[in-house]
Amino acid sequence: MGAVRRNVSLWEEMRAGRYLLTAEPHTYLNPEALPMDFSWADVNGTNYMTTIRNQHIPVYCGSCWAMGSTSALADRLNILMGPSKMPQAMLSVQAVLSCGNDATDCGTCDGGDDGPVYKWAKISGIPHESCSNYMAVDTTCNAKKVTKTNKPECYTCSPSGKPACKPIKKYAKLRVSEFGDCSGYAKMKAEIFARGPISCGIDATDKMEAYTGGIYSEKGARSIDHIISVVGWGKASTGDEYWLVRNSWGEPWGEGGLMRIVTSKNKGPAGTANNAIEQECGFGVVSGFHE
Repeated sequence: MGAVRRNVSLWEEMRAGRYLLTAEPHTYLNPEALPMDFSWADVNGTNYMTTIRNQHIPVYCGSCWAMGSTSALADRLNILMGPSKMPQAMLSVQAVLSCGNDATDCGTCDGGDDGPVYKWAKISGIPHESCSNYMAVDTTCNAKKVTKTNKPECYTCSPSGKPACKPIKKYAKLRVSEFGDCSGYAKMKAEIFARGPISCGIDATDKMEAYTGGIYSEKGARSIDHIISVVGWGKASTGDEYWLVRNSWGEPWGEGGLMRIVTSKNKGPAGTANNAIEQECGFGVVSGFHE
């Protein structure tokens, strides 16, 4: 888990559409006209989802806000590239923790906010995981040196190098052209269907942490303290409509790292208590991966 500390002013600007360039999908897509089941894990036989991650190794780190947003953005890069060219790339959460936080105060291992991650992807871009592998610790971001407590956006090490580790000057980054808020059932469905997975806040309770499978619902869980990504939705044999959620607690958790949690419009027996998952959601529109 990881505490969520919202940048309230940024989210107000996102909700007002300050960072948008194009029409939002909910303005031209009716959720009732969308498929009953849809997931970016299987679109005409292609899985556009990037790998399940674990924010808690090699040590505990409350970086859920960075995991949820970068996973959604990496998925969207796959969607943009298409089945024949998609890179199945992970983005560097460590670079977000180090350099993104220096630039936009997005967060640390003590918690953060997915909104400023999208802002950093807009103003600077996010490098590939291999530029700065996840260490689950907070570091500074001096672009001219590499130490135990300072990691630039992209660097490499050599057994014969002097110094042993040094920054890389030229490297590609994922960039977004716009970003915004997509909270609420209708906006979430339209945004996911039209452009790809999104990140959302959720109340991660002890009960949710113990989830092993099935359609999830928990009454009284309304305090957002965790960020996940939502990659689709569906309808179970029980008649329950659910969101398909990817968490950052590793593949052994839940259903292979995923969870099915009821929507606010569910008419099935599991009800509509969904841990506030529809209250605070964000997205970024990926424009490419380049220098």
